[in-house]
Amino acid sequence: MPDAPRQARGAADERPYDLVVRHARVATAGDIFEADIGIRDGRIAALARGLPPGAREIDAAGRWVLPGGVDAHCHLAQKTGDDSVMADDFLSGTRSAACGGTTTVIPFAAQLKGESLVQAVRDYHALADGRACIDYAFHMIVSDATPRVTEEELPALIEQGYTSFKIYMTYDDLKLDDRQILDVLYVARRHGAMTMIHAESSDCIAWLADRMLAEGLDTPPYHALSRPPVAEREATHRAISLAELLDTPILIVHVSGPDAIEQIRWAQTRGLKIYAETCPQYLFLTAADLEGDLLEGARCICSPPPRDHAAQQAVWNGLANGTFQVFSSDHAPFRFEGPGGKKPQGDHTSFNHVPNGIPGLETRLPLLFSEGVLDGRMDINTFVALTSTQPAKLYGLYPRKGTIAIGADADMVIWDTGITRVIRNAELHHNVDYTPYEGRTVRAWPAITLSRGQVVYADGAFHGHSGHGRFLPCERPAPARPRRAAGRHAPWLAALSRMDPIETGSDGTLPGNDAAAGGSA
Repeated sequence: MPDAPRQARGAADERPYDLVVRHARVATAGDIFEADIGIRDGRIAALARGLPPGAREIDAAGRWVLPGGVDAHCHLAQKTGDDSVMADDFLSGTRSAACGGTTTVIPFAAQLKGESLVQAVRDYHALADGRACIDYAFHMIVSDATPRVTEEELPALIEQGYTSFKIYMTYDDLKLDDRQILDVLYVARRHGAMTMIHAESSDCIAWLADRMLAEGLDTPPYHALSRPPVAEREATHRAISLAELLDTPILIVHVSGPDAIEQIRWAQTRGLKIYAETCPQYLFLTAADLEGDLLEGARCICSPPPRDHAAQQAVWNGLANGTFQVFSSDHAPFRFEGPGGKKPQGDHTSFNHVPNGIPGLETRLPLLFSEGVLDGRMDINTFVALTSTQPAKLYGLYPRKGTIAIGADADMVIWDTGITRVIRNAELHHNVDYTPYEGRTVRAWPAITLSRGQVVYADGAFHGHSGHGRFLPCERPAPARPRRAAGRHAPWLAALSRMDPIETGSDGTLPGNDAAAGGSA
């Protein structure tokens, strides 16, 4: 829609608009245009110049107005299985997200080994429902792929709108072996779900870590040395191979550098449906940030770890050339001080006992807008695609989320650009006592965030409230459909007649996917 028409598109309803956002410079994943935006009943009702007055009005004054961010990888109130405690619950975490321009989050309902996956989903609803400030869906974490889980619970949950799940190739309390991964990929293929994979080689990491610890090499920098790029590369290649075996699309999460990127690019050029995500820590941190006295480097311990400046450039290249479809925060909020935080054994905690993860929900979008768009590394449409549209498509929320279009939820952000703002933890809205980006200067920050037409953040202050956020059942995402090349390229699949996915409609969409998920991401 390069030139919005003067008449209101989609404005058959003659009721006054609840809100009109005037003089917006709108960018979607595919277009840039100027328009007024008419909002009614929490959805976009019209895009045109010169709309009639609304009950409320906001003048965007020619600033960028973008779809609200979709953060498709964040951890809130998640059970850890040890004494560590995530600092952000569904109130503080979604508050922080809204203040950073994110209007939809997809955190995890995590199954601990021995637990029912169905019960885990119920438990996380009890934590989220009535507390979230913005809309949310759930990925599931499958850590115990028993026959009951793969044959009964997962298919039933997919049918109910939980259409994505994450599996791990590392961490003793979470990892699945290759056969279990195949069992889960089989379910994904049969039932139209998206599988996210944390790809690091568990045995390589354990072997290195044990020998480092035996030599007394236990400070935070050795966390990065114990998880070298080759361990990520090997696991990434193995995950791709398992997915190819079953012709099942997968998404490799939090990719850190060129070794894994090369494997993903190789698979994509072969026509495999391999998607990839990266995160701020791989653009703005390096292994040097794990150094420091008194365990200071523990603030930046995450897995995979940040690499070096060459790896940062490889990630920037991957964002620009389409290797990555998603830019998420991987917000994993542990406080630095106090019980349950980064120092369970005080200032002498060894790296293998430091909880993994760093906060980033609120800073994700300003960092990428500033150093991606404003520094010329990507255009505004690519920014929208990576942070909003493609996550919504990959996880079955598009076109309700992830775009500015007639009928979409009125989730949008008016951006201030050309400003200078120094990131200070004291000014952020999460419940963590530090940010790894303290002192970094950005030149873009949300001025106003709208969630379903309601102002939840404006001019530096949070205006939302607990309970505004709604749970979003997800459709089966179109990008999760197999290539269906079994007969020609994979005779082992053709021999297994039950491997064919569930029947599709005449238009190729999966049942319950009337929105068609916007096509391939």
